[in-house]
Amino acid sequence: MSPSESPGPTPADLLAAMPFAAHLGVELHEAAPERAVGSLAWSPESCTVGGVLHGGALMALADSVGAVCAYLNVPPGAGTSTVESKTNFLRGVASGKVHATARPLHVGGTLVVVQTDLRDDQDRLVGQTTQTQIVLDPKHGSMG
Repeated sequence: MSPSESPGPTPADLLAAMPFAAHLGVELHEAAPERAVGSLAWSPESCTVGGVLHGGALMALADSVGAVCAYLNVPPGAGTSTVESKTNFLRGVASGKVHATARPLHVGGTLVVVQTDLRDDQDRLVGQTTQTQIVLDPKHGSMG
């Protein structure tokens, strides 16, 4: 890295910019353009009937980690916003943590598409989210 380059935001910086995710207990462990990794611990407050982690909690984890991945793939000063998100739920989670790994499927000037795998502590796939993030123009604060 040259002296004129500054390091990118840390996982802690990125999580601080997402107060809802932090409120839910999302943890961000890695943050790079090619991969973002986070997790969410099971808690009774985040459950639905039968003590199973609520799908909305899983979607919030996937959206948060996926958004970090998308954001790290846009030009400096640009932002992103989710415009579409689809989740397949494959198994319930009744204990432990859910681990999210997000990778870009497409990085364009207008849209970034990210796939996030959700796995339990036994490394079983519990869900998969594909989301589309629009690139917000840094000059106009609007869609690119």
